Amino acid sequence: MIKIINPSKKQFNELTQRPALSFDFLQAQIEEIFKEVAAEGDEALVKYTQQFDHVELDHIRVAPSRLKQAYDNLSVALFQSLKQAASNIRKFHEAQVPENIEVSINGNILVEQRAIPIDRIGIYIPGGSAPLISTILMLAIPANIAKCTEIALFSPPSDDGKIHPSILATAYFMGIQEVYQIGGAQAIAAMSLGTDSIKPVSKIFGPGNQYVTAAKEFALRNGTAFDLPAGPSELLIYTDGSGIPAFMAADLLSQAEHGADSQVILIAPTESVLDEVMQEINRQLKNLPRKEIAAAALEKSLAIQFESEEIAFEWINKYAPEHLIIASETPRKYIGKIRNAGSVFLGNYCPESAGDYASGTNHTLPTQQWAKSYSGVNMDAFYKKISYQEISRSGLDKLSKTITCLAREEQLEAHARAVEIRSSKSMKS
Repeated sequence: MIKIINPSKKQFNELTQRPALSFDFLQAQIEEIFKEVAAEGDEALVKYTQQFDHVELDHIRVAPSRLKQAYDNLSVALFQSLKQAASNIRKFHEAQVPENIEVSINGNILVEQRAIPIDRIGIYIPGGSAPLISTILMLAIPANIAKCTEIALFSPPSDDGKIHPSILATAYFMGIQEVYQIGGAQAIAAMSLGTDSIKPVSKIFGPGNQYVTAAKEFALRNGTAFDLPAGPSELLIYTDGSGIPAFMAADLLSQAEHGADSQVILIAPTESVLDEVMQEINRQLKNLPRKEIAAAALEKSLAIQFESEEIAFEWINKYAPEHLIIASETPRKYIGKIRNAGSVFLGNYCPESAGDYASGTNHTLPTQQWAKSYSGVNMDAFYKKISYQEISRSGLDKLSKTITCLAREEQLEAHARAVEIRSSKSMKS
């Protein structure tokens, strides 16, 4: 980790920068992939899977029988873990279901808002180096609660040419039958554009690397919505000195092992605390199976001591982390200082891993400073909200002068006349 002591505010912008590929380079590649998928369909998906995943596909969709087979082979421990995690996630998300709104204005105008589930969604599940089965729970559970009618799942094949069996088993556990062994930007293109074998979706969900995130943004140009910008993982730990170094080191490594393009940040009140945690990181890193990946992420990560608590939180809110841990014996006193974060973990016994898997909150969160304007995935993401209005003749009469005045101020005469013609009909009847 790069240690920084008392940075000036002139350095704030520089310190919030994430490791990233060239935007121009990404866009050129993504545009080419979308162009070829649009023209060649399934053939392009097979080509790009060979090019990027080094797998020759003989079929794109996974047979439902393979999902059932993987599910039948689940260990008892994994099945019970899925059940408990799913129960907690469902409980938290059921509490978020939006209520329909109906408001009567002056007794003759009725305005309503109804939440309508999105019919067909696509779920992207990273799985090339780590099979993120927890993301299936995080996305399929709220989709099922909302009663989305169709869910298509996309995930890259592993080195053996197949999707990891735990992903297939979890998909079956969640009632998903439509699974495609396609990953990367080409999967996002397929969801957006459709092919001979894949029906396009209305909205794309799921995290991914920078290519996937850039592809989701490109899909928006094609008219396909997406959940939020969720790229390489981020974790920031703030400690007031009462955090436990071994715990903090473990949390930082838990995010660093996601990928070499992940970033983790440690903020502490003294240099000695920074040093103690960094020593603990080096000790724990040696025993990690994914230590090379974590080490690469740590090279671009930061350990910072700020002049004061106030300046520290000013920078934290500017950084807007995906995950924020408050490592303190009195964490709740800092809640009011937090304005920008995807998800917050309070106290020494609340690891970020809890939110990743089983506490109930959703782990699909905004990265790259998008926590300043985006929420993490929640139930609202699976609905579109439609407004309705019903107005009686007397209600329109009471509104007519206001509407026509505003319409004519905007120089939209036909808008005004659409009201006046009804008032005229009303007077004649």
